[in-house]
Amino acid sequence: MSFLTILFIIFTISTLVGLWKIFEKAGQKGWYAIIPFYNFIIWLKITRKPMWWFILILIPFIGVFMIFLMLVEIVKCFEKYSLLEQGAGVLFPFAYLPYLGFSEKEKYLDPKDRPVIKRTAVREWTDAIIFAVVAATIIRTFLMEAFTIPTSSMEKSLLVGDFLFVSKISFGPKIPNTPIAFPFAHHTLPLTQYTKSYLEWIKLPYYRFPGLEKIKNSDVVVFNYPDGDTVALEMQDRSYYGMVREIGWSAVNSRFTVVSRPVDKRENYIKRCIGIPGDKLEIINKQVYINGKPLDNPKNMEYKYFVQTDGSGINPLTFDKLNITDFGPANNAGDYVIAMTSDVAQKLRENINVKKVEPILKPKGQWENYIFPFDSNYRWNEDNFGPLVIPKKGMTVSIDAKNICIYNRIIEVYEHNKLNVMNNKVYINNKEAHTYTFKLDYYWMMGDNRHNSADSRFWGFVPEDHIVGKAVFVWLSLDKNKTFLDKIRWSRMFRVIK
Repeated sequence: MSFLTILFIIFTISTLVGLWKIFEKAGQKGWYAIIPFYNFIIWLKITRKPMWWFILILIPFIGVFMIFLMLVEIVKCFEKYSLLEQGAGVLFPFAYLPYLGFSEKEKYLDPKDRPVIKRTAVREWTDAIIFAVVAATIIRTFLMEAFTIPTSSMEKSLLVGDFLFVSKISFGPKIPNTPIAFPFAHHTLPLTQYTKSYLEWIKLPYYRFPGLEKIKNSDVVVFNYPDGDTVALEMQDRSYYGMVREIGWSAVNSRFTVVSRPVDKRENYIKRCIGIPGDKLEIINKQVYINGKPLDNPKNMEYKYFVQTDGSGINPLTFDKLNITDFGPANNAGDYVIAMTSDVAQKLRENINVKKVEPILKPKGQWENYIFPFDSNYRWNEDNFGPLVIPKKGMTVSIDAKNICIYNRIIEVYEHNKLNVMNNKVYINNKEAHTYTFKLDYYWMMGDNRHNSADSRFWGFVPEDHIVGKAVFVWLSLDKNKTFLDKIRWSRMFRVIK
């Protein structure tokens, strides 16, 4: 049993003991406090709150907020009206409730006998702001959160400037690893460049509430960036581990400020889930195969094409008309490398000055050292990758000095084991190992803009504890290249994400 589990049990018992004594002071039997659900009915009764609140208490996540309100109301029954006193009741019920229950000087006062407290305008506004912050934090943590698309990795399914809602309850919300944090900030305080927005005095273990559904192949998923556990603050747009492979550990750590981040404070990424736990994944000439069968491609999937013109180039109005946003010059004047869908590529071929439109393809066997697992024994690239089995909780695989490069980050970083490879032998927690059994489920994520997406092909598996939620719908979309009302992409508003 972990220390945090023991602490949770102690806090729970202490809170119930305090409630027991408070019930007795209110004229109820103290042992009612330890009867599940019935204790809430008595609680509502002694605070004189409507019984229909009980229904709200039973609703997942809403119930948490209702319990906060009930803690405030029970504190008021002891004539505690200041923000400090009520805040103590909400944040430290395991200490404050026993104090109210056991202290002889603290007397229970029936709410109907309480004097009417007139609040100042400042107090009214303060209470309203605190209520709004608490309510919004609970909704953002457990129900739904707003995100924006910053890069073109999901085009044309999702565009830069799309604002979308992500459902936390679809796959089950998770408890924050770092619960003490500045409201609505992710990992950096507003108006600062590098200051952390969270405190690590309390770190909670991974726990996910039951969700409404399981992650399926092709779901669009928001997750914490697995490669972002370590960050060079001055180069946050680049992978720390990629930089280490490129210029060496000493060079990176001497030139930049390197910090580590807990799971819930790593960058949020959005990709399409290509492989779920237990799937066998392979990419052959850009086509993804799952368990030997071709996976249906997203409708608006993009790849890069080489486009050759007669030297005159392509009219910018053509790019705008075909909604081409990701392009750059090739080696020769008038030639381009363009990311686009196959339908757009066909339309571009019809231009009178376009001589050639060819898909860019890296052949099988051409090894790219920046592609996972970064080992020449696996000669993979963006277009030809695998085969690879996605790890599943409880699944056991054989490991050796050759294939450990696929699983080393799982074993050491995500599942917290000590890993060493010496004399072509693998040691886990100082014991020689020939097999490994996974403790978590893992997923494989890829962007729909397949040649312009930093995804699992570049950093590997996504652990289940990194999953944030399911992208549900776009509620607003703004084109940064337009002005005024033209910035709004009206056709994309309230669009369901598929």
